[in-house]
Amino acid sequence: MDNEAMELIEMLYTMVSEAWGVPLGNDKCIVERDKVLGILEEIKARLPVELSEAKRLVSARDEFISNAKREAESIRRLAEEKVRAMVDEQEIVRASRTRSNELISNADAKSRELRRVANAYADDALRRTEEAITAALDEVRQSRARFRNVTGNIQAAPQQIETMNEEDFA
Repeated sequence: MDNEAMELIEMLYTMVSEAWGVPLGNDKCIVERDKVLGILEEIKARLPVELSEAKRLVSARDEFISNAKREAESIRRLAEEKVRAMVDEQEIVRASRTRSNELISNADAKSRELRRVANAYADDALRRTEEAITAALDEVRQSRARFRNVTGNIQAAPQQIETMNEEDFA
């Protein structure tokens, strides 16, 4: 996850943890709604950036694999052309076939290796992105739950005061 998004989440956490307490409500506090909502909006705006980065990585991986395939096909065609040009003499034909097979085998091996490396890289990048997004989502959910808890307790306070007897205030 982007450092800026984590900083925003930290700001939100600090804002709630340092908020002024409400009288008669130990778990209740007052926060500036506009500031909290602004920070949450910024966090929401940052998450699509992470998703765009993951899509870019997948696209780059696909392009990388496509280039490797084109290179392998080019090498294979080149080897076939060389074989046809040397058909005149038996020994040259035999040597050409051997070399052609080596080139094709090497090209296939290189293509498989490039594909494996590209897939591993993309998978790792997607895994890290998924972990970052999951962590951010967990933080937002926890903040939201704390926020709901705080706002729920603030709304419950007037009802509690109405049910108290005069003796409770003495």
